[in-house]
Amino acid sequence: MTTTDPIAWTTREILEATGGDLLCGDMDRQFAGISIDSRNIIPTDVFVAIVGDIHDGHTFANDVIRQGIQGLLINKNKAAALPISQWREQKLTCAAVENTTRALGDLAAFHRKRMRASVIAITGSNGKTTTRKLTAGVVAAQFTTLSTIGNYNNEIGLPLTLLRLNPEHAWAVVEIGTNSPGEIARLAEICAPDIGVITNIGPAHLEKLGSLDGVLREKEDLLKHLKPEGKAVLNADDRRLLRLANEIQKPVFLFGMGQKALIRAEAVQEKPTGISFVLVLPTERVVVNLGTPGQFMVPNALAAAAVGYTVGVSPQQIKAALEDFRPAPGRMNVLHTQNGIHIIDDSYNANPDSMKAAIATLKTLSANSRRILIVGDMLELGKQSESLHKQVGALAATSGIGKIYVTGKFADAVASGAQNAHMNGQHIFAGSKDRILDDLKHILKPGDWVLVKGSRGMAMEDIVNAIKNWAGITPAA
Repeated sequence: MTTTDPIAWTTREILEATGGDLLCGDMDRQFAGISIDSRNIIPTDVFVAIVGDIHDGHTFANDVIRQGIQGLLINKNKAAALPISQWREQKLTCAAVENTTRALGDLAAFHRKRMRASVIAITGSNGKTTTRKLTAGVVAAQFTTLSTIGNYNNEIGLPLTLLRLNPEHAWAVVEIGTNSPGEIARLAEICAPDIGVITNIGPAHLEKLGSLDGVLREKEDLLKHLKPEGKAVLNADDRRLLRLANEIQKPVFLFGMGQKALIRAEAVQEKPTGISFVLVLPTERVVVNLGTPGQFMVPNALAAAAVGYTVGVSPQQIKAALEDFRPAPGRMNVLHTQNGIHIIDDSYNANPDSMKAAIATLKTLSANSRRILIVGDMLELGKQSESLHKQVGALAATSGIGKIYVTGKFADAVASGAQNAHMNGQHIFAGSKDRILDDLKHILKPGDWVLVKGSRGMAMEDIVNAIKNWAGITPAA
């Protein structure tokens, strides 16, 4: 069987997985897969009608039926508005559940149990997407591995990843995100991890999680849902995680820079093209040369190496996989324009810790060149938003930033923080993205280093793409 062969579903299995009620159709009818997207569904799939923030899948029921779909999963409270009797005459199969989003997770959990693959689940305040990509590369060096696509780390994305499992997969590496209490517990319940990785605990999503201890409690739920024989991989340099490591009743593999870490880095050196370090494993020491800049990359790589060690990947395979890594779009991509302007595209997301790491990387890479910071809001920080944005401004002012551009609701807070740290107000520009771009056209010159960063909702990639269009891009050195 190839990795693309679908695993059949019967109506009976769908009802068993979801606890749904059959409204019409055949209990033994078979379906090739599960889909929520009416745009790319195939006739042999079951269509799960998800109710999202923008679209309600139930409104697309007739569209997918015209495309040849024979099976649908709907919300019970939507049934009265749908032509069930007509579907019965058409010999379609339709089942109803209380909540189709939850049912999607139930289907994924059912499917995960019927596959032989083990699961590695990764969460953390910073670095989880990069760590997931690094870990998937390391594990895939020896095993057939499934990995999360893009940023599919929520109650819809995680199930869609797990539903791609097939009998050839030995491991699945998945990413788990959260912004509200209880989300990690549900996602961990769905994927039932064999290995749980927590990268760090930082000030992200404080609006709903409340405090760093609240963040810790939420992330800790991942470990509570480990399989009985499961293992934890934790950052020894994070004091909250180090304390957690001493409390949980599971085998723990610590990674980090200090001597308490079983898997650690020594002799770290930053270079214009990346960062190198000696990877210390219990069995061997190897030199790793990462092609991505930034000190923050080291713990991400160590987490991946720790997972590789626990599953039996050789030190040389770990080294090769780490060195083959390339960052995802918008995550610390270094772009060199044809007219000598250098862009650090870290526009995908932001929180206080990742902002600090990005500014430190800008300072290192730019050497004696002019540094320009273009920053959008860090979202979901709750009552601490104002003070945390002021801290970013102060850090920029003390990091040799030549000019700061700020946009968003908390632009004035960043500007205030920078001025309080004695940055000349003439070097701070607050305004819309369009106004920022207009000003940039007049001031950018060869040799400048530009860091662009903000939360996902700020779409800071608009600025990156505009600069790229003006200046032309050559591959990173």
